[in-house]
Amino acid sequence: MYRKPSRTSMPRAQLFTERASSAIDRFLHIEAVSGITLLLAAAVALIWANSPAADSYHALWHTNLSFSLGSLVFSQSLHFLVNDALMTVFFLVVGMEIRREIHDGALANLKLASLPLAAALGGIAFPAVLYAAFNLEPVRLQGWAVPTATDIAFAVGVLALLGKSIPGNLRIFLLAVAIIDDIAAVIIIAVFYSGGLDHTGLIVAGFGILMVLMWQRMGVAAAWAYILPGAILWFGLLQTGAHPTLAGVVLGLMTPVFSRFAVERPLDVVKRTAVELEAFAKDDGTQARVLAASLSELRKAQREVLPPVSRVQMALHPWVAYGIMPLFALANAGVSLEGVDLNSSGAQSVVWGIVLALVVGKPAGLLSASWIAVRMGWCRLPPGVTWSGLILVGLLAGIGFTMSIFIATLAFEDANLLNASKLAVLVASSSAAVLGLVWGFVYKRRARSVPS
Repeated sequence: MYRKPSRTSMPRAQLFTERASSAIDRFLHIEAVSGITLLLAAAVALIWANSPAADSYHALWHTNLSFSLGSLVFSQSLHFLVNDALMTVFFLVVGMEIRREIHDGALANLKLASLPLAAALGGIAFPAVLYAAFNLEPVRLQGWAVPTATDIAFAVGVLALLGKSIPGNLRIFLLAVAIIDDIAAVIIIAVFYSGGLDHTGLIVAGFGILMVLMWQRMGVAAAWAYILPGAILWFGLLQTGAHPTLAGVVLGLMTPVFSRFAVERPLDVVKRTAVELEAFAKDDGTQARVLAASLSELRKAQREVLPPVSRVQMALHPWVAYGIMPLFALANAGVSLEGVDLNSSGAQSVVWGIVLALVVGKPAGLLSASWIAVRMGWCRLPPGVTWSGLILVGLLAGIGFTMSIFIATLAFEDANLLNASKLAVLVASSSAAVLGLVWGFVYKRRARSVPS
């Protein structure tokens, strides 16, 4: 006969485990904790890269990992796998969040969606012009694109430190601006810092997108089934010369916002199978096969209660917040401060140009473009977002870090100018983060003081 165990009769060890698991789960969903984890990882990387053990830091991330299948061999550094493979999952989550907001949130109509685009364009153009004003010499002018990008992972991590009192629409606005920034950075790299895109890769990427559309049309709901077309899309973008993490954004934007079509509503299936399982539990003769079939039906129905765009995002959140993003910070924040000679020709101009462009130019360009767009009636502020909130977005958008350092490595052949630019990016991004946090706490206090 089936006997339902009571909580009072539960072994103490099991009761302790359940309580601990529940506490850990609540802890992991505090956004500020994920932001602190990210910043701690960045601090460890910076200290490690400038310590006597600096060689071990660089050796670790340059370690090659190889995968082979017959004659096919894929070999890349650990740094590449973190930045270009694991971070695709982060961009997938970001893409799904944007997709959900386009459906029924802060980006649901043209006037709301066009504002992040205008803000991002202002935040790209103004810093570039400001940098160029300090560096008219052709060799230094090559670095005009260094301060144009926003580091999504770090900007979102710093915003998370401010907690859930920050309006969700403001976070979405920052994500949208940062994604447009990154897409623009990829285009800038392809046009100005490379030999162009390899169009054969676009065919491979297109095949991956076609497979995703076919799977969706066929009603394939299991998330693991999309790993293969996602991998094909990723390899296609890698072959083009574009940043392959954009595959995550593409897949996120393609994730359905509705559950798949079914003859019976998922909630009705849950209710029916729950009644069936209760009846089976009272019957000692019920076969395990019958119970397994009902449980399988229940699992599928539970999966469809939430649309894929919400279900997958929730499942990936802890892995991204406490695994992928700290790894990313550990792999990229280790900027060596040695070998920078600020007295050499042009180094100080590069440093000042980058620092002012990121710390001053980013918020100024973002705010001025947003104000013009709203003033002209082309856009309007999302619900719950104020101009004080946009100042916060502008300051956090000045955290250029990874993409800025990457562009710097492409822009400068002179070793000293490259080192100076890396130092400038580090100083500017840290300053933007601190200013963003300070203004964020002021913004929160103002918001609490306003009567609802």
